Amino acid sequence: MTAPKENPTTRRRAPGMSPEQRREMIIQTAIPLITEYGAAVTTAKIARAAGIGEGTIFRVFADKEELLQACVAEALSPEHAVRELDAIDLSQPLPDRLAEAAEALQAHMARMGAIAGSLGHRGGKHPGTVRGAGRDESTTRIRAALAALLEPEEAGLRRPPEQIAALFFGLLFTQPRTDDEPDLTPQELVEVFLHGALSGSAK
Repeated sequence: MTAPKENPTTRRRAPGMSPEQRREMIIQTAIPLITEYGAAVTTAKIARAAGIGEGTIFRVFADKEELLQACVAEALSPEHAVRELDAIDLSQPLPDRLAEAAEALQAHMARMGAIAGSLGHRGGKHPGTVRGAGRDESTTRIRAALAALLEPEEAGLRRPPEQIAALFFGLLFTQPRTDDEPDLTPQELVEVFLHGALSGSAK
């Protein structure tokens, strides 16, 4: 005897998202589209990518401008980068920890640059960089997460973990780019940072 077919009208519906969850989902969907299309991206395009009706966007955002502002704030926030740094396994050798940290922070910087570049022409409405207290707080939190990665080796460090973390953070943000040389990989960057510019044979 075959089981009766399920009546579509009696099928249980998946739990709905809270307004905060829906807002976050829309922001995460919109960020790559803003990176690609800039301020010209439409709410209809964002809604299609999110698999929702366009009206749903305006139930959690007053207008497109508020959505764009929220995406900028999310892209510039250190939260995601700090979570990734906190998740790095401290049992790994220090070079591996720092290489993972470099990858996470380079991705964070790329994301900030992509959003700022896409919306920068809109003037003051969308800041291209984090300024003032917001920038200081972001830097402080990322440096603290980097310092935590260095603390297991504190006894062998030339300077306190906080100072080493600040140096490493600065190196990542100021890494020079040259046309005739490929960018250093995170592993190569960490090797130079930890062991200096001289090879073993030249010391």
